[in-house]
Formats: sequence, structure tokens, C-alpha cells
Amino acid sequence: MPSFTDGRDRFTTRPRGVRMANKRERQHLILEVIRTRVVASQEELRQLLLHKGWDVTQSTLSRDMKELRLARVQTREGVRYTSPAEATEGRHAALSALLPQLFLRLDGVGELLVLKTTAGSAQAAAAVLDSENSPDLVGTLAGDDTVLLICRSEAARERLSRRILQLARR
Repeated sequence: MPSFTDGRDRFTTRPRGVRMANKRERQHLILEVIRTRVVASQEELRQLLLHKGWDVTQSTLSRDMKELRLARVQTREGVRYTSPAEATEGRHAALSALLPQLFLRLDGVGELLVLKTTAGSAQAAAAVLDSENSPDLVGTLAGDDTVLLICRSEAARERLSRRILQLARR
């Protein structure tokens, strides 16, 4: 049997103590890291995970970030990742804090509004909007940079549109 004397596992080239985490544990750690630090890039996050003993490939990390619906937002501290769960904790405060950072434009017709956001931010914006439980909003559908808001009526669309524009301009 091969044996390494340099502190590596016998059957891998990973240093001892470095884990190939199960998905749930790995994603929990990713969320913990982005809540406690400003993380501006995937590579920075990958290095932070490695420092904590978790060896994650870029493709696995990218998949995890997509599943967790992480969004890159501009903050006072610089660009950082945030999760919809983190954004919804403060509900109304989260919308007013997050929307100005993500908002690009808004357009509507009938009972529908289309909110354009910065790349990768639509799901975070949709989650915050959904979490408010507005009586004017039936629901949202989010892509990468576009959120479709389905309103209860044209009047509801007008109210929601005014509110979003007011918050986005702060």
C-alpha cells in the first residue's frame, strides 16, 4: 500500500484533515461564511472554505451558490454575496436595503410587473418581495436578472410599482 510521509491521506492527494463535505454541511458552511464576512468572489469563498478544512472545486462551489440562490450585491463594504434567507430576515428593512443595490428598471402591463436587476440578483429580490406578503402581490418568478411580479389587479400593480420605485431610488 502506498503511504505518504508528508501528511497526506493515503489514497488522495488532499492534505490530512481536508474534507470533501457532504452537500448539506458544505452549503451550511457557505452560508455561515457569507453571513460573517464580506466575500467578493467565488475564488475568495473557495479559499475561505479550504482554510476551514473543506476542499471544494470551483464547479461544485458554483453549483452550490446557484442552489442557495446567492446574489452579488454592492454594499458600503464593497461587493459581497448575500442569500435570499439573509435578505428576508429583516423583511421590510431588507427590501429597502437590498432593492437600491439590485434595481435597474421596472416596467409593467396589466397585472404584471417586470423588475430588471443586476446579474445574478433576481432571485434574492424575488425572495424579499415574496416574504413581505403584500396583499397586492400574488407571487413572483425569478430568473438571473429578471423578476416577473404578478399583481392582483392593475391598481395593485400601480401601488406596488410606486413602492418599488420609491425604495429603489433611496
